[in-house]
Amino acid sequence: MVPRLLLRAWPRGPAVGPGAPSRPLSAGSGPGQYLQRSIVPTMHYQDSLPRKTEQFCKSFENGIGKELHEQLVALDKQNKHTSYISGPWFDMYLSARDSVVLNFNPFMAFNPDPKSEYNDQLTRATNMTVSAIRFLKTLRAGLLEPEVFHLNPAKSDTITFKRLIRFVPSSLSWYGAYLVNAYPLDMSQYFRLFNSTRLPKPSRDELFTDDKARHLLVLRKGNFYIFDVLDQDGNIVSPSEIQAHLKYILSDSSPAPEFPLAYLTSENRDIWAELRQKLMSSGNEESLRKVDSAVFCLCLDDFPIKDLVHLSHNMLHGDGTNRWFDKSFNLIIAKDGSTAVHFEHSWGDGVAVLRFFNEVFKDSTQTPAVTPQSQPATTDSTVTVQKLNFELTDALKTGITAAKEKFDATMKTLTIDCVQFQRGGKEFLKKQKLSPDAVAQLAFQMAFLRQYGQTVATYESCSTAAFKHGRTETIRPASVYTKRCSEAFVREPSRHSAGELQQMMVECSKYHGQLTKEAAMGQGFDRHLFALRHLAAAKGIILPELYLDPAYGQINHNVLSTSTLSSPAVNLGGFAPVVSDGFGVGYAVHDNWIGCNVSSYPGRNAREFLQCVEKALEDMFDALEGKSIKS
Repeated sequence: MVPRLLLRAWPRGPAVGPGAPSRPLSAGSGPGQYLQRSIVPTMHYQDSLPRKTEQFCKSFENGIGKELHEQLVALDKQNKHTSYISGPWFDMYLSARDSVVLNFNPFMAFNPDPKSEYNDQLTRATNMTVSAIRFLKTLRAGLLEPEVFHLNPAKSDTITFKRLIRFVPSSLSWYGAYLVNAYPLDMSQYFRLFNSTRLPKPSRDELFTDDKARHLLVLRKGNFYIFDVLDQDGNIVSPSEIQAHLKYILSDSSPAPEFPLAYLTSENRDIWAELRQKLMSSGNEESLRKVDSAVFCLCLDDFPIKDLVHLSHNMLHGDGTNRWFDKSFNLIIAKDGSTAVHFEHSWGDGVAVLRFFNEVFKDSTQTPAVTPQSQPATTDSTVTVQKLNFELTDALKTGITAAKEKFDATMKTLTIDCVQFQRGGKEFLKKQKLSPDAVAQLAFQMAFLRQYGQTVATYESCSTAAFKHGRTETIRPASVYTKRCSEAFVREPSRHSAGELQQMMVECSKYHGQLTKEAAMGQGFDRHLFALRHLAAAKGIILPELYLDPAYGQINHNVLSTSTLSSPAVNLGGFAPVVSDGFGVGYAVHDNWIGCNVSSYPGRNAREFLQCVEKALEDMFDALEGKSIKS
């Protein structure tokens, strides 16, 4: 796929080329000195000429790109156990040296327990922990329902079909599901959910998993505690014992440490790798091993959540003292029972985390292990619960102080705001024969055009879990269709009838549906170009001109980075912008409302953007109801 030719207005430089004078030699020269007297300076257009993007694309397609593609296909055939994107994608994440906080780790917040008394912090922490361990056990025993996308659930999501398909050999089972329009999804990431941590290393981090470990890591006020949640036979420790240990931790009066170790996980990865080495050589190896191998990290916060904006800030970054950002996931529970999963992104994507999230919410609310009236077991938690202590040298203390200062300064720059559009959602839009996701994306295009007067590169994440070891592909929601429709709504609504505006929305919806299908089926161009670039670098080939073209840089400078989650368990989710002048847009189209959670750095205004999103949605709903649009 050839990127569209993009013109770029460069700042004016010298009026003429190298070695030539930049202005006439003699302003008052008489006739016969020049053969022309153009009123437009000779080099007036030079600085704004486009690079030959189309030519670069064609030469790449027929030259080095073709060679790299053939090599990639050959490599893929040699590695049928995996996907061509899996290795390069792990490399991309693990080689990144930026802090994982804001740059990579997102969060998903749970809805409250429908039974309000179950939102007590101790009760919910116990139930969530037990349900998470039940999920672990179910997964490892091979008893978790396979993840399947059902296009015709009446045929495939039935006991009859399941009884039949289990007898089909594993090597052929996918085809059996395909025959009834069901698509099994890749589940290879799931094992990294538990007992896993990203370890900082110079140049490239490593993923560590120890599935023999049976203990839970609990953080409270920056202090580290561990206790077993599985016994020696692999059975779940009784919920009343887990409740007793959590109660003990919640009642511990130890002050917050003067130098909270957790800050180090927010550092630049090379700095953190060097400091971790110092930690290991200062007698902390065993304690770090306990942290890294823990089933997961439970973070108990000592304050309630005030509102959705506070929820987002707390679950996305917090104050840096009470999270281990390298853990595969942190389960965070505030004083009022507000709960979220904050996860490290290199090991896996939203599909695996969302499945865990949904199952834990369902299990903890429908079959809770303890009730608000349950009494904790009579057990000596002072013996069972181990508090981890770390020996800190002056160099480590200095490192923690520097990490804290950097963390605090960075978090101050992040703004988050959210909105709930209550006029309608999925049900209304589907009746209009429109894709709800396409309408949400169109609202973002209109909003940015209204706010900043332009269309920018936009990224929407799409899972490719339909393929073995699939990760994600990019949907590119900004198109000629959304640009035309946005301009009609924002710049000249009075020139178009409601019917014409509706027709433009239909065109956008159809094209967005096509892009989504292509991305989900591995037919996008982003990951393919990424893998070719990775292969060129691995082989020491000079970077092809295509990748140096400003147009390629521009489409990969994703000012609007968007991701959607749809689940009855999710309250909201969020992440930071991927570029300094961008927006991070988490959104969900529910049955009767649309939620949107936006982050920005200085130079962009999340609140104003959301006001423009609301205006865009109001205008589209007006047009769909046949009303005229107000400017």
